[in-house]
Amino acid sequence: MNIANLSTTEIIEGIFSNNIAIVSKAITIIESTKPEHRSIANKIIEGCISKNHDTIRIGITGVPGAGKSTFIEQFGNLLTGLGKKVAVLTVDPSSSRTKGSILGDKTRMQELVKNPNAYIRPSASGSSLGGVTRKTRESIVILEAAGFDIILIETIGVGQSETAVHDMVDFFLLLKLAGAGDELQGIKRGIIEMADSIVINKSDGNNVQNAAQAKMEFARALHMFPPKENGWSPEVLTCSALENRGLEEIWKLIFNYCQTMKETGYFNKNRQQQNENWLIQYLEQELLSKFYQNPKTKKLLPLLKEEVINGNTSPFSAAEKLLNILSTN
Repeated sequence: MNIANLSTTEIIEGIFSNNIAIVSKAITIIESTKPEHRSIANKIIEGCISKNHDTIRIGITGVPGAGKSTFIEQFGNLLTGLGKKVAVLTVDPSSSRTKGSILGDKTRMQELVKNPNAYIRPSASGSSLGGVTRKTRESIVILEAAGFDIILIETIGVGQSETAVHDMVDFFLLLKLAGAGDELQGIKRGIIEMADSIVINKSDGNNVQNAAQAKMEFARALHMFPPKENGWSPEVLTCSALENRGLEEIWKLIFNYCQTMKETGYFNKNRQQQNENWLIQYLEQELLSKFYQNPKTKKLLPLLKEEVINGNTSPFSAAEKLLNILSTN
C-alpha cells in the first residue's frame, strides 16, 4: 500500500482499522500548515469526530525535572498491562530562533515506544501557546477514532500551557517534586485549582521522607481553595516512577474520578463545554490567520508599524486602520 497516494476515504478507513502508519500520516496532515492540506484535514476530522469510543483523556504537567517522561512511560506500561490501548501526545519545545525541535520523546521513552499497544506522537510546540500544538485537539479525535482507550497529553511545563491542556482533558494531573525547593512554588492558585490530583514523584531512596512531608503540605494547601464545580476534592499521592511504585493507586484514583463524573453527568457536560471552546478558539485562529493573509493587510501593516515606531501615529489609530480593512472586504 502506497500511503502517499491514499484518498481521504482510505485514510479514514485506515484510522478506523488502527493502521498506525496511516494514523501518523493523518496527524501529519492536520499539523501541516500547507493550504492544500487544510481541506483534507477538515474532511478527516469530520469523518472521525462522530466515531463513538469510550475514552479517558489525561493531562500531565509538571516543571522540567519532575520526571514526566519516566512517569508517563511506566504509567503507560501499567495501563497496557491492564489491556488498555494508550496514546501519548507530547510537545517538545521549539527553538524561538530556528523553530527547530528536538522531538526526543521516543528516545526518552524507549520501553513504551516498543510496546505494541502504545503509540507516542512527539510534536514541536512552535509558536503555539505554552507549548501546546494548535492541532492537539484534532490529534485526540484521530487517536480516539483509531481505538485508543486512554490519551495521555504531556505539557512542557512552562506555565501557560496548563490552561490549554486542562481545557481538552477529563483529568488533570500535576506532577511535583519534593526536596527541590518546589513545594512553595507549587502552591499557586491557578495550577492548584486546575489539578484533579497532585502527585509527588521520585518518592524513593533518601527522598521518601521529603515526599511524605510535601504530601502533607500540598494537602493542607488544597484546603485553602473553594470546592470544585464538580464537587471533586483533589487528592495528593506519592509515587516513584523509577521504582514503579504508587502508579496503580494513581490509576485507581483517575478511574474512580471518571466513573463518579459520569454518574453525575459532569463528564459529558465537561466534554460538551470543551467542544464549544474548541469552536470559539478555532474561529479566533481563523480570523487572525485571514487578517494577516489579507493582501491589503500585508501592504499596510509594515507602513503603520513604521509610523508607530517613529511616534507619528498611535498604536490605537494604526490598529483601527488595519481593522477597517476587514470591514470593507
